[in-house]
Amino acid sequence: MEDESLKATLDVDSYQKLKKIDNPELIRFITRYRELCSPDDVFVCTGSREDVQYIRAEAIRSGEEKELAIEGHTVHFDGYYDQARDKKNTKFLLPPDVDLGPGINAMDRDEGLKEIHEILRGIMRGHRMYVLFFCLGPLNSQFSIPAVQITDSSYVAHSECLLYRQGYTEFVRLGRSNRFFKFVHSAGELDARKTSINIAKRRIYIDLETETVYSTNTQYGGNTIGLKKLALRLALNRASKEGWLTEHMFIMGVHGPDGRVTYFTGAFPSLCGKTSTSMLKGESIVGDDIAYLRNKNGVIRAVNPEKGIFGIIQGVNSRDDPIIWNALHAPGEIIFSNVLVTDAKMPYWSGNDSSDPPTRGYNHAGEWVAGARDEDGNEIPVSHPNARFTLDMHLLENLDPELDNPEGVEIRGIIYGGRDSDTRVPVEESFDWVHGVITMGAALESETTAATLGTGGERKINPMSNLDFLSIPIGRYIENHLRFGMVDNPPRIFAVNYFLKDADGNFLNARNDKAVWLKWMELRTHNEIGAIKTPTGLIPRYNDLKKLFLIVRGLEYQEEAYTKQFTVRVPENLAKLERVEKFYRTKVPDTPQTLFIVLEEQRKRLIQAREEFGDYISPFALADAGL
Repeated sequence: MEDESLKATLDVDSYQKLKKIDNPELIRFITRYRELCSPDDVFVCTGSREDVQYIRAEAIRSGEEKELAIEGHTVHFDGYYDQARDKKNTKFLLPPDVDLGPGINAMDRDEGLKEIHEILRGIMRGHRMYVLFFCLGPLNSQFSIPAVQITDSSYVAHSECLLYRQGYTEFVRLGRSNRFFKFVHSAGELDARKTSINIAKRRIYIDLETETVYSTNTQYGGNTIGLKKLALRLALNRASKEGWLTEHMFIMGVHGPDGRVTYFTGAFPSLCGKTSTSMLKGESIVGDDIAYLRNKNGVIRAVNPEKGIFGIIQGVNSRDDPIIWNALHAPGEIIFSNVLVTDAKMPYWSGNDSSDPPTRGYNHAGEWVAGARDEDGNEIPVSHPNARFTLDMHLLENLDPELDNPEGVEIRGIIYGGRDSDTRVPVEESFDWVHGVITMGAALESETTAATLGTGGERKINPMSNLDFLSIPIGRYIENHLRFGMVDNPPRIFAVNYFLKDADGNFLNARNDKAVWLKWMELRTHNEIGAIKTPTGLIPRYNDLKKLFLIVRGLEYQEEAYTKQFTVRVPENLAKLERVEKFYRTKVPDTPQTLFIVLEEQRKRLIQAREEFGDYISPFALADAGL
């Protein structure tokens, strides 16, 4: 029945493309939403060069993107009030017997499905429906998850072609055995600027039962590029059932002695150094945002489900971000969104190298001049703070050659980083897997900044930097991590902190010191360098860092700097333990008892060290004591 319906309404080419896929569930899915959304026509993308180029051309023809001066560069604008993830209207659709725990935005599944299908009814009239097939992860890999995207936005379709591996051949290969994610998106009615009008009906609903995401009346990538953070939620739920991990982590190769490459993953909350770490010059990148991790014959391996970057562009400059900067100024297929476009058809964004910012141009508000204000009286910035760039990572000079390895890369270290002005040392290794999961992952805490909330310094606990995307209860998430490391040689777990300050508020770390911390961690994973035991973990020895600073940065590393950076701050560490314990006792009813045991053990070690050495303990004192 579904097959005949499709045949009657698709052109011959699109129908033949779908007929090659032997999967009735897929045909039912596409038929249902073609009938419900009522598009004028349908384009099925096989991922061929011709099909992908057609989508890019359609994005320009439709006006959703405009060409810029450099070959391959285009610009897209979202609506003025459609510039970020809509957390309020992003909801899990759950049956009455399912509870994901406190803090999860959810609604009744039947009610949500009824509402979203009513919004979708006829929403694509006057639009073309694009049907696209992707693979989250390398092709023909145990790690990977096929996905089908339905959208009426050529911009969304174009973005996903840059960000994800084409998956049509996977759908053909897997046929009826395929378990795939499903995404339905419509930008809805558009204005003259080709931006979504009906923001009041903006909805992003996640149905875990059928592994389907619905997104309506929005174009902003975080709400519409379903395979990114929305698929992260679906994958995390599936991973929990199957015994693997879906993490909000980069994957990078750290280059060690004699050409050795050691792979790390890393989780950092926003504005804590995640991107700058993964893109360090001299190292190689596998992924900047999401990782799938599996136990393969006792070895933890990981893949990046993406092949591109949807990155914040504000502040990107040639000094701090040379690799991205070079890519953004060379020919190649790149979509800029919500930047300013100058009369010379060049993108401009806040925080770039220019010492002479433009006074006029075209941006997310339309025609713009310096000092312009919106209807609420707010000054309109030259580019939106959440302006983005979208590119395929093959444009980056530091791309790791293992990106598409279906077996993934072996992970030797996991890094957790947060913004912490007064407690954690710059780099520290956990005693073991359980200690690291609890005191560095589950206890990951970061200070807010004045730039984001108006008042800085509030500390937020964000387990594994994945709290916003959890689709399972927090306690189960932590328990999954504890079980996952039950292998003979699990990855080492490290914590980093680039934001430690002295009493006068000055940073104790230089911006590029992170390159040294990475090299130290790389050596530790191969047991080629020693460490000092402290009450909270293992820290570097001074002489080892002195050598590394000279090799990596060409700098003399002073004992005074080392002492300030690696002093154990007992009162602050005890206060942190209290905050973490209070969070889990009051907000996470299913917290594993192991967490409280490990926190209490750490508290006892800190108190014992304070009795012997005082509140602030020099790393040299601990080294001499041989703890």
